[in-house]
Amino acid sequence: MDVLQTLKSERDRAQNELNKLNAAIKALGGSTGRQPSTASKRPTLGPAARARIAAAQRARWAKVRANKGQKQNVVSMRKRKTMSAAARRKIAAAQRARWAKIKAKKSGKPA
Repeated sequence: MDVLQTLKSERDRAQNELNKLNAAIKALGGSTGRQPSTASKRPTLGPAARARIAAAQRARWAKVRANKGQKQNVVSMRKRKTMSAAARRKIAAAQRARWAKIKAKKSGKPA
């Protein structure tokens, strides 16, 4: 029994010493345990601010629903002109001539 009593008193002494060390660390500005740092916390919004934000968002959605079917914030693109058949034929002929020239170089025949 004497050994058990000695171990308990040693445990109590160690616990008391640990409490003193934790108090000293806390006094110096350090943190003990797994507490979140205050620097990373975002400020919280009050109920009035949240209500104003919610009301503004509801107003935005109401505006969107009121204009349903109409496109908003869309930049209109200018309509591209279509190429005439004659212009397409000219481009195709020029490209065929370029390919013929390349193929002639590869085969060694003069163009």
